[in-house]
Amino acid sequence: MHNYTRRRFLSTAGSSVAALALERSLFGQQTVRPSDKLTVACIGVGAQGQRVLIDLLRMPQVQVIAVCDANQQSSTYLEWGTNELRNKVRLLLADPDWGAQFPGPTAGRDTAQAITNAFYAKATGKPDFRGCSAYADFRELLAKEKDLDAVVISTPDHWHAVIAIAAMRAGKHVYSQKPMAHTAWEARQMAKVANETGRATQVSIFNAQTPASLNVIHLIQSGVIGPVHSVDLWTNRPAAFWKQGLPTPTTADPVPAGLDWDLWLGPAAMRPYNHSYLPFVWRAWYPFGCGAIGDMGEYGFDTIVRALDLGPASRVGASSSELFPECYPVASMLQYQFPEKGSGGTIHLNWFDGGLKPERPAELPPAVSMSSDDQGVMYSGEKGKLLAGFMSDKPRILSPAGVVSPAPAPLIPAGAPFDPTRPELGPSATAADASHYMEWVRACQGGPPASSSYPYAAPIVESLMLGNVALRTEEVLEWDSAAFRLTTGSERATRLLTPEYRAPWSAS
Repeated sequence: MHNYTRRRFLSTAGSSVAALALERSLFGQQTVRPSDKLTVACIGVGAQGQRVLIDLLRMPQVQVIAVCDANQQSSTYLEWGTNELRNKVRLLLADPDWGAQFPGPTAGRDTAQAITNAFYAKATGKPDFRGCSAYADFRELLAKEKDLDAVVISTPDHWHAVIAIAAMRAGKHVYSQKPMAHTAWEARQMAKVANETGRATQVSIFNAQTPASLNVIHLIQSGVIGPVHSVDLWTNRPAAFWKQGLPTPTTADPVPAGLDWDLWLGPAAMRPYNHSYLPFVWRAWYPFGCGAIGDMGEYGFDTIVRALDLGPASRVGASSSELFPECYPVASMLQYQFPEKGSGGTIHLNWFDGGLKPERPAELPPAVSMSSDDQGVMYSGEKGKLLAGFMSDKPRILSPAGVVSPAPAPLIPAGAPFDPTRPELGPSATAADASHYMEWVRACQGGPPASSSYPYAAPIVESLMLGNVALRTEEVLEWDSAAFRLTTGSERATRLLTPEYRAPWSAS
């Protein structure tokens, strides 16, 4: 069977009838010259990484040339619905039988490599394509892939800074999953290196420029509820998605075949493997994840920060259900204070997770729900309140007299860069994500910085991670962001601002 390589693909794809038809069907009538394609490696190709890979493969502006994961392949990943991952791949490849041999949700570097090669073989009309390489260690990938322009990082949180900084130092542009970093210091360092290297960066905050978010920003800034003094933000994570509030395992389980456990741990301290850490439940554990606020915080804070023009928090306190030595609690509440630029005032932001919610406004009619899908945001101003879904959907104005009225529809023209109505992408694609990727691709190609670049996102993530420090230490922390130091807080709290990396790993 003919081996249709990556280099031959890049030299001939521009004239491939199948490739052109695919480009037109997915992204309108545009075509992309092979020389203009952004060559990308996907680092971390578990369940979320596979979803990202599928979106990238659909983009004619991108050529995926390598994948990387410490796990070779397994069929125990978590998914958002029955056969969700398998159905996404089947739709991508137009192959209703793909993955029939797998006993469950399957991902890992072998799976990602096979999906990529199958997609490009189909796109070029060739029987075989072997232009996508697979690696266990990202360091080997960066050393060997000489044609590589950029990397996309979908690893657990504790890896984000280490890989992103290594990639930027190697001259690669970087797109990474939220949260941007695992600690406040890492967020600051990632932004610093992005500025030093001039690399294009983006965090996966796909809602940053959606019509819904832009509309809420416009409503707040137009004064529809008057000057805002507080914001409440609540999510049903983690209860609906993964478990928290767990004791540290005291026994070791056999390491699954194909998983390099030492490499998966990477900068985290060595510990025995236990099924309580994988897959995905790593988010619940201090050494690997950032809990509920790491999962959802950047989504929610992004619109609030833009609407109110906020910098880093100056003060944060926390309360929660029972604390555990290494695992985030079942539910928590964080109370932030942000200095209001130019006025000397303070904005109070209250975060609730695990089923906790803010006090219901007394003026809200009993029959009216405060939440949207058990999550939401409430802006409180001098002239009323604005209630919206967590992603700024379905905004409503609540007057002091208890009158609830829909907010004006967003004035975003159809076809705008972040128009979410993209039916041609099919049910497995996320249109907002596709637009978000394109913003980053354009930045990589010399366009303006992406809206959620590392320098922009760093102050937000700094605040989020400061909240996790307050949660773990049960302290009220006062923060001098300019000096990067706590003015009120214990030595333990100060230590938690900066990670302790296991040798030989670093993020410098």
